[in-house]
Amino acid sequence: MTTRRDPYDGFPGRVGRTFADSEPAWPPRRAAPDRAPNIVVVLVDDMGYSDIGPFGSEIGTPVLDELAGQGVRLTNYHTMPLCSPARAALLTGLNPHRVGYAMVANSDPGFPGYGMEIADDIPTLAELLHDSGYATYAVGKWHLVRDSASNAADHRGNWPLQKGFDRYYGVLEGLTSLFHPHQLVRDNSPLDLDELPEGYYYTDDITDQAISMVKSLRAHDPDKPFFLYLAHNAVHGPLQAKEEDIARHRGHYDDGWDALRDRRFAAQLAAGLFLPGTELPERNSEAGLDVPAWDSLTEDQQRLYARYMEVYAAMVDNIDQNLGRLTDTLDALGELDNTIIVFTSDNGGTGEGGLEGTRSYFSRFVHHPQLPSDWTPDVDRDPELIGGPRSLVHYPRGWGMASNTPFRLYKGHTYAGGVRVPFVLSWPEGIRDGRLTQGVRPQYQYVTDIAPTLLELAGIARPDRRAGVPLQELDGVSLTPVLADPAHASTHAEQYCEMTGNRSYYRDGHKLVTLHRPGAPYDDSEWALYDIRADPTEIHDLAARHPELVKELSAAWESAAWRNGVFPLPDGSGALARRNPAEERLARPLTLLPGTPELERYRSSRLISFRSFDIAVAVDTPGEGVLVSHGDQGGGYVLYAEDGRLHFAYNEYGVLHETDAGPVPEGPHEVTVAATAEKGLRWRFSVAVDGVERAAPVSVHQLIGMAPFQGISVGVDRRSPVSWPVHERHGSFRHTGRLRSVTYRPGAAAPDSPAAVAAALREAAAAFE
Repeated sequence: MTTRRDPYDGFPGRVGRTFADSEPAWPPRRAAPDRAPNIVVVLVDDMGYSDIGPFGSEIGTPVLDELAGQGVRLTNYHTMPLCSPARAALLTGLNPHRVGYAMVANSDPGFPGYGMEIADDIPTLAELLHDSGYATYAVGKWHLVRDSASNAADHRGNWPLQKGFDRYYGVLEGLTSLFHPHQLVRDNSPLDLDELPEGYYYTDDITDQAISMVKSLRAHDPDKPFFLYLAHNAVHGPLQAKEEDIARHRGHYDDGWDALRDRRFAAQLAAGLFLPGTELPERNSEAGLDVPAWDSLTEDQQRLYARYMEVYAAMVDNIDQNLGRLTDTLDALGELDNTIIVFTSDNGGTGEGGLEGTRSYFSRFVHHPQLPSDWTPDVDRDPELIGGPRSLVHYPRGWGMASNTPFRLYKGHTYAGGVRVPFVLSWPEGIRDGRLTQGVRPQYQYVTDIAPTLLELAGIARPDRRAGVPLQELDGVSLTPVLADPAHASTHAEQYCEMTGNRSYYRDGHKLVTLHRPGAPYDDSEWALYDIRADPTEIHDLAARHPELVKELSAAWESAAWRNGVFPLPDGSGALARRNPAEERLARPLTLLPGTPELERYRSSRLISFRSFDIAVAVDTPGEGVLVSHGDQGGGYVLYAEDGRLHFAYNEYGVLHETDAGPVPEGPHEVTVAATAEKGLRWRFSVAVDGVERAAPVSVHQLIGMAPFQGISVGVDRRSPVSWPVHERHGSFRHTGRLRSVTYRPGAAAPDSPAAVAAALREAAAAFE
């Protein structure tokens, strides 16, 4: 009789064993119920541990309260510190570095752990469920395709339909405006939309689409089980909510984040989420991550900062409302009881809004080693605009700290604030047949455990091969024994983690963890050690008392890192910031004809980012309306004709600059917009007609990083407008004349482009060799 090895044989801390051919390589298939359960996974973006009622929040979440009350709460569930890695782990059951998602899918440095593609020998949960007869649907945020592969000319190999889903509707990237999504995709195609319906809100829209998919399935097949992956972009920034939702939360946060944190922690203790004696840490105090006492702020700061949290609470409120619409639909179909619903977050609450928050999200998002002193990360805008379609905002990190109550630090960190999030699982039919027991579970479990757990609950065995291809082994372990028995030990005994150089290793209640400073050396002095059974909030560092355990766990981390493809770790060389050289072709001159669908965001940015550029617009008759637009309320530019005059508007991260370039006579003309990149990350524009300069607007900061977030459109300003006044007058303002073409001619790199900065650093280093 032949044998095969346990895939964990030799893994630090695990004892390998052999299996006979007659034994399963994966948890045994359970006898299926009369009908296989539907499965709904609701994944929220950037939601902290304490943001819903079942985990201590004051925000009204009655639907989640009911699901948690009749189901299971995992109070010690861990995920990855950023979204793409967490999503890759959730949908595959493998550690994210092995899948190729060491980072968010906005990078492509060429190393295996950063490949940003799910290989054919790593089936997704959707693929395995589909193989077993499930209908499979995904709506909302995907963020598992590289930004450079999100355009309509790509092979789409890592788009949702190629990864096991029958239908998809949502946004391929990591964030978007909830009032004006920058690029909606249905199934395998971007939607070509000029305007969205009055009162449009993205969270409502994706829920509508999910409900429609389920209703359509039941109209055609009354028996087929379905898997619905409902991945919210909320509550990721920019924070935006409907006015009526915000109104319900006015005044609720006037006493600040310190008081909120105390109230939530008291509610958590009362609910039995933590043992008596658990301590609430002091406010985050690490340099660059610190939070001031609320009472130390001025009254104006307190009023402004409270507005941000009102919007955030409204977004959470709206998610619960929409979940209620979905559960009501399932109830009306008679299927709620036999639907497994999982609700969780991809990572903890964030500190990316900075100390004071921002009303200019993409300006705050910019990271550059030579950011000029006049850069404004928070544009002074009317507080009444906060949360609406005209402002892209994020809260101060003090609210992120409160979101993560009672844990330390934020999204991106391997401390609990970045990785410990709420988890609710409801399945009334499973409760009735004894496969689940209601209540709270304090056992450690990990994001890779979700896929094997759901497969086992569905009675589906993960195969060894698929389409003739041997499959990579799982890292996750089914937690069904924990769901059935509150006293059962954790099924996930140890786990490594790494994100942007922050590292941790968990084993049997002890956690070794670092807070790594970018560019600093990696050494043993970074490690802190906590017993999270007695000290779940990571206050009391035991590293000095247990140096041998530190050595043992750090060696285990390194062994796991080699096995999972973690290296290279980020350092000061910028190696992990490099892009695929093939992208250089995206900076060639490009001519766009009228009627061309909107150019995708990343493709558009390669024509202008960190460089000089010209835009040549050939018109036969000037007419009225937009000639070319690029961007949205978070930053962009638009060239348009109105009342017989030519205008150029530049939105500088929320500050609008309008320039009148004079009348345009009838007849054919070439209008040229020239942008000259200057030192200090600035552009100096000029507008010319038939070679004669008409206007030279003031020098402005370049749009870099994630801005402009909406792509280039010819003859119209689609969906999210660059100029709100023009939008109020004309909507998308489609051009009425005869527009022949728009040609982008990318020019020289800016003096402070990343390439120029890297070259200067290399030259400086060479001088000392």
